[in-house]
Amino acid sequence: MNDRWQYLILLGLCLLITAPLELFGSGVYRQLRRAAWAVLPVAAVFLIWDAVAIAAHVWTYNHDYITGIELPPPIPLEEVLFFVVIPLCGLLTYNAVSTILNWSRRR
Repeated sequence: MNDRWQYLILLGLCLLITAPLELFGSGVYRQLRRAAWAVLPVAAVFLIWDAVAIAAHVWTYNHDYITGIELPPPIPLEEVLFFVVIPLCGLLTYNAVSTILNWSRRR
């Protein structure tokens, strides 16, 4: 396997593993606008933080494990996706656990 795809593959696996959690409760992907309002503002803050840290040479990436595709400001594609994918997985997990706990309380 080409090491340059590892970060993207890992993010894809995170989405794949948490995708079945969409079946619990009101879902996350079924409420895309709400999910976007929860994820995108926070992602923007962290992307700015990343851009500043990269520019200041405080933060860097191992280029062996990223595709080399960068989005402006120069931030690896994988890092941009990280700030969207991981919170989505967290929302899916939170929604599913909340739904299951509510079901168990009703019994």
